[in-house]
Parts: sequence; structure tokens; C-alpha cells
Amino acid sequence: MLPQIDYRAIAPELILAGTIMVVLVVDLFLRERRKHWSMTVSFVGVATALGSTIPLFGREGPAFGETYVVDPFAVLLKIFFLAMALGVLFLSQRYFREGRFYQGEYYFLLLTSFLGMLTMASSRDLLMLFISLELVSAPGFIIAGLRKRDPRSNEAALKFFLIGILAVAVMLYGMSLLYGVTGTIALEGIARSLQQGAEPLAIAALLFVVVGFAFKISAVPFHFWAPDTYEGSPVPVAAYLSTASKAAGFAGLLQIMFVAFRPVADVWAPVFAVLSILTMTLGNLIAIQQRQVVRLLAYSSIAQAGYMLLPFALVGLSPDLDQRAFGAAVLYILIYGATNLGAFGVVTSVSRESPGVLVEDFAALGQRAPGLSVAMTTFMISLAGIPPTAGFIGKLFIFLVAISAWQAGSTIALVLAVAMVINSVISLYYYAAVVRQMFLVPIERPGRFRSPVLVTGVVAASLVVVLAVGIFPDLFASFPPDATLP
Repeated sequence: MLPQIDYRAIAPELILAGTIMVVLVVDLFLRERRKHWSMTVSFVGVATALGSTIPLFGREGPAFGETYVVDPFAVLLKIFFLAMALGVLFLSQRYFREGRFYQGEYYFLLLTSFLGMLTMASSRDLLMLFISLELVSAPGFIIAGLRKRDPRSNEAALKFFLIGILAVAVMLYGMSLLYGVTGTIALEGIARSLQQGAEPLAIAALLFVVVGFAFKISAVPFHFWAPDTYEGSPVPVAAYLSTASKAAGFAGLLQIMFVAFRPVADVWAPVFAVLSILTMTLGNLIAIQQRQVVRLLAYSSIAQAGYMLLPFALVGLSPDLDQRAFGAAVLYILIYGATNLGAFGVVTSVSRESPGVLVEDFAALGQRAPGLSVAMTTFMISLAGIPPTAGFIGKLFIFLVAISAWQAGSTIALVLAVAMVINSVISLYYYAAVVRQMFLVPIERPGRFRSPVLVTGVVAASLVVVLAVGIFPDLFASFPPDATLP
């Protein structure tokens, strides 16, 4: 008997899938100088999908059997992903129109990837998670190399593809072992099976799955593809990879670890503690040496992944702490996405006149574009975790959970909290280097700086979010989905 389908619950996915088909067909009939209309069609479709998602708040239940559900966690992430899609579309419009890239193909592939993100948020078994992850990743392999005549773009796409395929193979092997051991692909079914005791093969499967996701979220030591891929990709694509794509990887990892593998948290939590410390420390130390801003933000993204991994190391002490750790991880992912998208918006503007986007290219930007410079400064101090910004609130939530875990008897939680504080201080060095260039390094003849309207809109919207969460944290204190785990 086929499961009953709730079409209202999957309306965002249906609308976005329809938009993808329309973009594909419309592009066939557009003349070269009108190819940018694909962005308009994409925007209308994503905005409509976002409008159909908001009414789903408060609903909870299956949309397609137990395989695909709607709950607060899924709805929150879908709204986040669709908002990120709008932001990336705005960053892309002028960039791809002026560069005469393959606009129709780009928007088709980009929306396909975001469709995978929507399905990722609602997936509740291994098969749907795997399909969703591949729907996210496969288009990214192609759009990373859209600048076909640029050797760096070719290198970016090739590295991303080869490492991505390796990660998929490892993860799929782990999932197949897990199915063989537990006899089910449902996340809750796997959890029930593991409560009765974990066989060594199940632990091996768990590690394979973690390694696969670690590649996706660029956790150390599986991070080496990210800096070259970000640098070689078009800047809007780098923004997409470092925000929405990374968040999609964490969305899948959250469900796997907090639902399916929670009964054996004592086995994998120490692994995540090591991954967290290595990722945040190595990412920050290498970022200090960077002089190209996209590479700097790439290593910053790796370090930020280390902070996001910290709550995973706190699971297993008590249901209440598990819930708080889950909420802290979700909140930090959302805050990081908004902050980094804004930072890449400024980088996109600067790249129009300085394609290399070196740190030195930001010299005197405070004089030439004071609004953008203030916004970039805010994003930098938010990523560093300085009040009154959203980044400080996100790190504070994680820090408080770690202290609570320490008080509950976890020694490693105190080590993790101290490591996060130390790494936040280290990160100030390279974030401040960008701010210093904008305001303290003069140039002889500062010319007029113009930022595209849509890009400026993305920067402004991100700035509002970062400051609103930082200045009025009480309004967002219950923002993470803390009623139930997915």
C-alpha cells in the first residue's frame, strides 16, 4: 500500500521543481542578450516557494509516509535555504550577466541544488538523505567550473568532483553496512536497533558515514578541497558553497547523529571532540597566512565548521543537554549562513574591479564605499564572535551548553569551551586585517566605487539580521527548534 501524500506539505518542493523545469525550457527560447531573464524566473519561483513554506510553521507530521516529514526543524531549515537561494540569486545576476557565462544552465543547476536542500531537511531515512545529498552536490561540481577558460576554475571543479565522489563512495558503503546490520533505513528504526547493543560492524558503518559527511562540511582532515574550490569558483558560487551547501551537509549530519546514532553517542562524541578542535584550530591558523580574501573566507569557513561540530561532542549526557546542543548547533548554522553571505556580497562587489580579490584590494574602501565597509566590518567581528553581533550570540549558546556539560561531569566539554574561546581570539587577527585595509590604509587616488543594487540589498539584509540577533537576543532566544529533535 502506497503512503498517503500531503501535497500542501510538499508544496515548496513542487513549486521549486516546477521552476527548475520552466527555467530549463525558457532558456531554450531566449536570445543571448536576454539570457539574464532566467534569473527573474528563478527569483519568482524561489519567492513563491518561500511564501508557501511559511504557513507550514506549526505543522508536524508525515508528508510521504515516515520517509518524508514536516516538523519545526524541517520548516525552519527550508525557510533558511530558500532565503539563501534568494541571496545567491541576487549576487549572481550582475556577475554572470557581465561575465557572459552560461546563465540558463547556471540557474537551472543552482535551483536543482537548492531543491536537494529542501528535501534534505525533511528526509528521515538513509535513502532519502543520500538522494538529497547528491542532489545538492552534483550540480555544485558543474557550476564550480563554469569559467571554462580559467585553469583555476577547471581545477576547482575537478578537485571538488574527485573528492566529492570519494566522500559519496565512503558514505554509501557505510550506509549499506548500517542497513545490513540493523535491517532498516529509517533513522528512528536504526536508533531502536542500536539501543539493543551496537555490533563492531555498526560502529564501523557509523565511522564511514561520519567520514562522508566530514568531506561535505570540510572538516579537518577532510578539508583540503575547499580553499582551491572556493578560490577557483565564481564568487557567487563560492558564497553558495560556503553557506547553503555547508548548511545542507550539517542538516543531514544533525539528523544522522542526533536521531539514528544517539544511542551510541558514547562511541562517536569523542570523535567529534577531536574533529572540532582540529577543524577550528587548523582553519584559523592557516587563515592567518592568506592574502586572497576568498581563500581567507574559505579557511574561515573551515574554522566555523569546527565551532558547529562542538555541540556534537556534548551528546549523550542527558536528554535536556542533547536538546540544547541540537538547538545551539542549528542556531549557529543559521547565524553563520547570514553572516557569511553578507561578507561574500561585499567580496562580489569588490571583485568587479579587482578580480583577484586580494586583501590589499580592500584598501581605502572605507573612504570609497563607507556603507559597504561598515557592513563588512560588522560581518568580520560577527564571525570572530564579538558583541553586539549575531556571531557572539551563536558562540555564547554553544559555550553555555559546553559549560553545562562540564558541570554534568564531562571534562572534554571544558576543553572544548576553552579551545573555542582561544580560537575566537586567534581569528581576530585575520578578520582585523581586512578591516585595517578598509579604514587605515590610504591610496593615492581613490576612485568612485559602485556596488550593484541587488548585491547591496543582500549585504543590507544580512547586516540587519546580524545586528538584530546581536542587539535583541531575547527575541531569538527560542528560535532554534527546541520542542523536539527531528
